[in-house]
Amino acid sequence: MLRLGLTGGIGAGKSEVSRLLAGYGAVLIDSDRIAREVVEPGTPGLAAVVAEFGPGVLRDDGALDRPKLGGIVFGDHDRLRALNAIVHPLVRARSAELESAAGPGSVVVHDVPLLVENGMAALFDLVLVVDATPETQLDRLVRLRGMTETEARERMAAQATREQRRAVADLVIDNDGPLERLEPRVREIWRDLLGRAADTRGPAQATPADNPPDTPGE
Repeated sequence: MLRLGLTGGIGAGKSEVSRLLAGYGAVLIDSDRIAREVVEPGTPGLAAVVAEFGPGVLRDDGALDRPKLGGIVFGDHDRLRALNAIVHPLVRARSAELESAAGPGSVVVHDVPLLVENGMAALFDLVLVVDATPETQLDRLVRLRGMTETEARERMAAQATREQRRAVADLVIDNDGPLERLEPRVREIWRDLLGRAADTRGPAQATPADNPPDTPGE
């Protein structure tokens, strides 16, 4: 099994890369998605959040009011630490459960937006950074996500710098161009990852299915 940490700045195109890798056959573990799942209604995670922050963080339907909780923890390091102390162990446990279900020779991609910020690079066999210039990020956030320029710049400034991400990268995808240029690069990296994963299980276990498709999802 090969454990890959995938990260990138907001607007760099990390989600598209994770989608392509999953289409090729990677086992995708999305930390953001898991973080939402572990605090869904009826979960011990949500009960712990309510015990810490009070019932005011719930919507009328009993689900977590994320904007309200965000308003409490944003800019308050102690409150944010308290939230992370609840959510992070649950995310780690669920990620480990999903990873343990992957077969020998699998490429397990951990999609972790804050990999650099949380000092997690050493947890993975390799780190893949999806990179784009700040100008490209800003354009995508404003044009495609509907943010104002001020909102976009604030979101970008709250993350690790481009240099900090590239400093921990074993592999980098430069994604300033269109999708047509991204796909061949991801296919190239996928073949490299498969080779590395095969080395972890020995050539006797390799299968014909290890060859990536020419287009994602085929």
